[in-house]
Amino acid sequence: MEELFGDIFNWISSLSPIWAYVVIFAIAYGENVVPPIPGDMVIVFGGYLASTTEIDLFVVWGIATVGGALGFMTLYAFGYSMGDAVYSPDRYKWIPKNKMHIAKDWVLRWGYWVVIANRFLSGTRSVISLVVGITQMDAWKTATASTLSAFIWTGLITYAGYAIGENWEVMAEYLRLYGWAILSVTIGVGIVLFVIVMRRRKRRNN
Repeated sequence: MEELFGDIFNWISSLSPIWAYVVIFAIAYGENVVPPIPGDMVIVFGGYLASTTEIDLFVVWGIATVGGALGFMTLYAFGYSMGDAVYSPDRYKWIPKNKMHIAKDWVLRWGYWVVIANRFLSGTRSVISLVVGITQMDAWKTATASTLSAFIWTGLITYAGYAIGENWEVMAEYLRLYGWAILSVTIGVGIVLFVIVMRRRKRRNN
């Protein structure tokens, strides 16, 4: 896998600035629709390229922001159109239903703050966009919040790649550890919510 990523980064570095921007945009968009795509590392790499080539740091930041926001809104539109059918255990089996229910609790409790935080919640970005669509939150407010989230997050990691320079690959380890930390917190929150719901049901039954 590391060899594959290395080939991708070498290929991007061989492109003209225009085509590098196109690829960064496409991956920033795709990462929000197909989570296994290593979008964050490509954006970090784009920041690094801005420190060594003709690629512009602010253009990378801008297209990564737009790509991320459009990716979020794509799944928002899917969730909006499909509604509660997405929660069905017999349909859309590629969607992690446990994360969907956690994201639903977050959205119902915190509303648009969850959309603003979504880019920082590694491993739950896609399900948050689906749930926000399913609950039919306002499209313009959602677009604004998701763009703000992408703007802040991509700005941070783009600049990190620019500032670190030749050592940009160390960000992979930091992002991996960050992802595990967020995943652990998500699982913990899920367990707590499950226990609370079960206790409430038990009290009602009594």
